[in-house]
Amino acid sequence: MASSPSKHAPNVPMPNLSPPIPSLLTPHLSSPRSTRTLRRLQSATTLSSNYNATNAPSLITQQRQLQQRTGNIGLHRDLAAYQLPPPAPQSHSRTRSNSDAVVPSIPSHASTVKKSVMAKKTITAEGSSREEIDSLVRQGPKGDVLGNLDNLRRCILIDGIDADNDGMSHLRIYIWLILLNAPPISTDAYLSLIHRGPSPAYSKIRNDTFRTLATDPLFKRRVSEASLIRLLNAIAWKMHDVKTVLTSNDSVRITNSATELGSPELLHASPAEKHAQGESTATMTDGSEAGGPESSVYVQGMNVLCAPFLYAARSEAEAFIAFHRFITRECPGYVRGAMDGVHKGVALVDKCLAIVDPKLSDYLHSKGMHAEIYAFSSVLTLCACTPPLPEVLQLWDFLFAYGAHLNVLCIVAQLTIMRETILASPRYICSSSFGLFLSSR
Repeated sequence: MASSPSKHAPNVPMPNLSPPIPSLLTPHLSSPRSTRTLRRLQSATTLSSNYNATNAPSLITQQRQLQQRTGNIGLHRDLAAYQLPPPAPQSHSRTRSNSDAVVPSIPSHASTVKKSVMAKKTITAEGSSREEIDSLVRQGPKGDVLGNLDNLRRCILIDGIDADNDGMSHLRIYIWLILLNAPPISTDAYLSLIHRGPSPAYSKIRNDTFRTLATDPLFKRRVSEASLIRLLNAIAWKMHDVKTVLTSNDSVRITNSATELGSPELLHASPAEKHAQGESTATMTDGSEAGGPESSVYVQGMNVLCAPFLYAARSEAEAFIAFHRFITRECPGYVRGAMDGVHKGVALVDKCLAIVDPKLSDYLHSKGMHAEIYAFSSVLTLCACTPPLPEVLQLWDFLFAYGAHLNVLCIVAQLTIMRETILASPRYICSSSFGLFLSSR
């Protein structure tokens, strides 16, 4: 039973049997369970005796040893390829754990991983701020209006408005309308101004529109000259109507006699009413809304100021109300007949440059180059005349958020960027930003 010819190969020697089975199992040898137990013990004895007799590893053991040798060869090749120093000898006597083993690896990319993590955090922050802007535009402020406006300005300053490479954004015009506090306007109101036909300033408008950002392909591709003409003509009619109303009310204001305490109708008025009355009087006296010659209805440069609104807006009505609000509330002195607001802004450029960089200011003045010569168009158009147009839109995001008066400091910043180039040229400087021309003669 233990050595059947059908179960063993003829060339395999017969193994030595193990010691006799204890007498405890002897009475039960006839049972099937005892037979299976005996067979297992005999098989184990046979395997151990064969291993001791031949002292040769099994096929599985041989394969594992071959893989270990191949792995060691690959390890030495990797070490030679990466030129890693040999592992330092271990001074401790304990068995080395897996963490102490020298494993060949590609050079560490910890800095790259850190940069990617920081980039993901930045993208997350930008995404949250843009979601906040989108929610504010679509759903309106929740709770504190002034606090929401501050958050909007902060998001514009830090992350900017999401736009494509051409500067196009579906939110920009609505953010501008919010920051300018422009009232809504119906399309019919805008069409009624267009249907009135040519305004008193129509000929001047036609003389300027064809050269508005003529070298900018992005603007020419999106905005047509007909759109410019319609919008500027509607603005001229709107300002002409305001001038007519203020002129008709002029006789009423003149009949009021003022004393040392002020105008009689303002003696018991609230501070807000006094402020509004003072603004309307000042506008009537020097403003473009108060009447005067035709040049106060439209002045040269309004076409360039109007261009970014048409480029960013999704309709002419949106561009119309935003542009009208901007020129009548933010910079009314820029569209007056004498452009006194522009001249004051140019004078501020000279003063700010003298404070920020006295050496550069003295150098420009020594060449006879005052801001009146090189910065007039940049002040008048809020740098809209300086390409590229997508960067102009980003600048206007900032100016509408924190005030159009900061355009003066932006012009000074452009001069300081060009400082070394200007000072290093003794004869002349040509700049696409300002059209700057200096000559030592």
